[in-house]
Amino acid sequence: MSNVRGIQLALLAVAGVIMAGSVGYVVLGFGVLDAVYQTVTTITTVGFREIHPLSTAGKIFTMVLILVGVGTVLYAFSQVLETLVEGHLRRHIERRRMERNIARMTGHTIVCGWGRVGRAAASYLSGQGTEVVVVDVEPERMAEIPYPALLGDVTDDDVLRKAGLLRARALVAAINTDAENVYVTLSARALRPDLVIVARARTEESERKLRRAGATRVVNPQRIGGQRIAAAAAQPNVVEFLDVVMHDGSLEFRLEEVSVRSGSRLAGRTLHEANVGETTGALVLGLRDQQGMFLANPPSHAPIGAGYVLIAIGTQQQLTALQNAAHPPA
Repeated sequence: MSNVRGIQLALLAVAGVIMAGSVGYVVLGFGVLDAVYQTVTTITTVGFREIHPLSTAGKIFTMVLILVGVGTVLYAFSQVLETLVEGHLRRHIERRRMERNIARMTGHTIVCGWGRVGRAAASYLSGQGTEVVVVDVEPERMAEIPYPALLGDVTDDDVLRKAGLLRARALVAAINTDAENVYVTLSARALRPDLVIVARARTEESERKLRRAGATRVVNPQRIGGQRIAAAAAQPNVVEFLDVVMHDGSLEFRLEEVSVRSGSRLAGRTLHEANVGETTGALVLGLRDQQGMFLANPPSHAPIGAGYVLIAIGTQQQLTALQNAAHPPA
């Protein structure tokens, strides 16, 4: 805004000089058009001859006009040039810095589309400590994105690579149209067969297409919103508790998933043998095996295999201890 204000003041000063010079030449006997013409050619140092011979007073006035007018025009030109160059360089430097930051990221999540769903997803992920890269095709949205962002079409493989797809942990396809989400899912799955892809869908037919395209999980915001409204009406305390545990952060306890790695002290044991509750303090609410089947409220004799996912609740310290137990020792 300061640069724009400077340009406005400089242009007003040039206009004032032209007006003052034109009035001066009219007083000296020039016609209005001749006076304006003489003023403009004088302050721009074009070098044309005077339209009419100048008297001593006219020569003195012209010298003063040259000194004042040329300085004013040069100042206005420098203000415009500085703003253009500075703005271009600033955008270039910021873009290069952003690209370097993204190039250093690993294990981040790529959010495709900065609409309402994309904003909510990025905000939640950032709140959980996950690095986020946003990709959107609309230039006017770039200034409002508070995360590392790229301007481009996510259906282009090169844009996905620039967003760090080969190093990312997950991708959220939250574009407005289902067709584009299907295309992004196909492209991302072809580049990264092991990537977690969560895609937004508007219709049931699109959900099936997105799964066939390779989406790990398909979410229909309208249907989930309706289900949450119904659940809040039927079991408000349960819904509020889950909201606090999952989203609020004001409660000490958190709900997280923990992947069991091969070579960890949990792999190949039962819950009783691993003694998870005693050693970590976290409470295991569910197990998911390698086939994707869930076992809720697992008994103590439930086996824990490599590749299983534990759904556990506990404090951050307890969940960190469980994460350490699920990984092989260093």
